[in-house]
Amino acid sequence: MSLENANDRPDSHINYDDAIDYWTSTPATVNGVLGGYGEQTVVPTMDVLGSQHFLRKLKSRMVPATPEHKKYGADIGAGIGRVTKNMLSKQCDIVDLVEPVVPFCVQAEEELAELKAQGKVGEIYQVGMQDWVPEEGKYWLIWCQWCVGHLPDDQLVEFFKRCVRGLQPNGTIIVKENNTPTDQDDFDDTDSSVTRCDSKFKVLFEKSGLKLIATDRQKGLPKELYPVRMYALKPVEQ
Repeated sequence: MSLENANDRPDSHINYDDAIDYWTSTPATVNGVLGGYGEQTVVPTMDVLGSQHFLRKLKSRMVPATPEHKKYGADIGAGIGRVTKNMLSKQCDIVDLVEPVVPFCVQAEEELAELKAQGKVGEIYQVGMQDWVPEEGKYWLIWCQWCVGHLPDDQLVEFFKRCVRGLQPNGTIIVKENNTPTDQDDFDDTDSSVTRCDSKFKVLFEKSGLKLIATDRQKGLPKELYPVRMYALKPVEQ
């Protein structure tokens, strides 16, 4: 799949301000951040179970390089902290959050207050992915879920390259995202995001200097939703 003819691609329509406006107007609740698929549905529970199962399968490939390397995690597009609270805090020693929407950051502080008091939550960076520069060599795991559709292809590649520099030795990037069921990407003008096809993701990973070490489809979600796929990635040069 070519990345030529940028002006013709669905991702060329992405507008950061429109996305921020949409999410700022969305209730800072689980139901809000999941587009109406909150605790009254199977989505939050099945999502966490699927992520945990995927990480268990990767356990032998995610051993920290030395005992001195703490399991630092980064939750990208963290929303109100749902993924950190219910999943990442159980997998990592400490988790930083990256989230550009102010009401979500405020709610995350409240949701994660107890974990922060326990030393399990680090910084909450109120910044967009396109502007986040991770500390070099810090992270054991960078987790990107339901957020990278807000970056155009070229900006996503640059984001992944910065993430590579932010990884510890033997660090891992995991992307968990909707996929289109066809070989075409779809632009959604509601929240100014693009849903990418599986083959596009693989092209972008390669351009970013990442190798795909494992992938799996999330099971148990409502059939009317896009398929959701998890990708585990390591730097090619690692």
